[in-house]
Amino acid sequence: MGLRNIGSFAALVVGSCVLGCGANTNSTQDVDVTTAAASGTPQLYTPVPNDGAKKQIAALQSSGKAADADLIRKMIAAPQAVWFTQGTPASVEQAVHVQVSRALNQGTPTLVAYNIPFRDCAQFSAGGATNAADYAAWIDGFAKGIGDQPAIVILEPDGLGIIPWFTPYFSGGPEWCQPAEADPATAAADRFAMIKAALARLNQQPGVKVYLDATHASWLGVGESAHRLMLAGVEQAAGFFLNVSNYQNTTNSTHYGNWISSCIAYTTVLGWWDASWCSGQYAPDANGVYVVNYTDAHVQAVYNDFSWGPAATTHFVIDTSRNGQGPWTPPADHPAGDAQDWCNPPARGLGPRPTLTTGHANLDAYLWVKIPGESDGACNRWNPSGGIDPVRGVMDPAAGLWFGDAALELARNAVPAL
Repeated sequence: MGLRNIGSFAALVVGSCVLGCGANTNSTQDVDVTTAAASGTPQLYTPVPNDGAKKQIAALQSSGKAADADLIRKMIAAPQAVWFTQGTPASVEQAVHVQVSRALNQGTPTLVAYNIPFRDCAQFSAGGATNAADYAAWIDGFAKGIGDQPAIVILEPDGLGIIPWFTPYFSGGPEWCQPAEADPATAAADRFAMIKAALARLNQQPGVKVYLDATHASWLGVGESAHRLMLAGVEQAAGFFLNVSNYQNTTNSTHYGNWISSCIAYTTVLGWWDASWCSGQYAPDANGVYVVNYTDAHVQAVYNDFSWGPAATTHFVIDTSRNGQGPWTPPADHPAGDAQDWCNPPARGLGPRPTLTTGHANLDAYLWVKIPGESDGACNRWNPSGGIDPVRGVMDPAAGLWFGDAALELARNAVPAL
């Protein structure tokens, strides 16, 4: 069958999907999505923008930069997600209810539930509920807030990409995320149980479509991602999500999503198939080192490997909020240390506009899940002592705060253009 067993390289990339961690790709540019992603759509809800965006627009206007002000206006006018990251069950119920109420007759809201225990494994977006019981109660409040209204729920970005004390399916040792407060014997199983329970509770709301974390096109290998999704009960979900808060381009993300969907089909339908046999984006280079490969030849070879078996049926969505220019390649001569290519990389651009019409059978939507213009964190890159971002020459705002310089870059460099 000629299948390349590359799943063992699934979890070699250390970092956060929410913060955008992942290896760079040698992929081709997006060439087939601009017509499908029409600018503006009544099908999806546009929430009230970040106050920082409104202040930036006012500042640009007052300083005579009307064209830039208009770009930010157009950016925040696009449908985007609303994130829920904390609070009591009662407070999150009220907050969610406010959003779905505002969305009535305006479009389907995209809601992000981001409060699972050991969230982001103590990185820039650390936090979350204290324990499984508190999380279940919080999810119950979240679900009650939705009520009978339609909603797309992005359930726990990084929730399946960074799992405390998890041993990847295709390698021998546990992941790097090993919080001392978590029980090594039960932490990974607890994570899957919490995701499955949250999915079951949200599915009780008749208008909800829930998507689970499948990282991004340069992170987990296809087999590893499919394996984790199946452990989390993806068959009970609307599907999975890709590229949340990352910069991988839409073409590669679509290939990656198709391959994960095929891997799930082969594993579940055939019965005897193992996810470790699924081909994917990793392939050996000239030195035998497995690297991300989205060259035309490799892409076609992977599709060929999935051409003889059951058809892919698991659906997915892609976060295109910041992927118009693809991922950032750090300077080759940068000092030793982590370049943090996921953290406020320079000269990026908005990607395809949010839409429920993609032109691909299993690709349900392009969504702007990460709010473009909000910071990934106070990036210090190869300077572990902190201080200014050595690439930008400024102190980046904390995660979630408005970053005017980055916002303007995204708007100016949008593909397709605003």
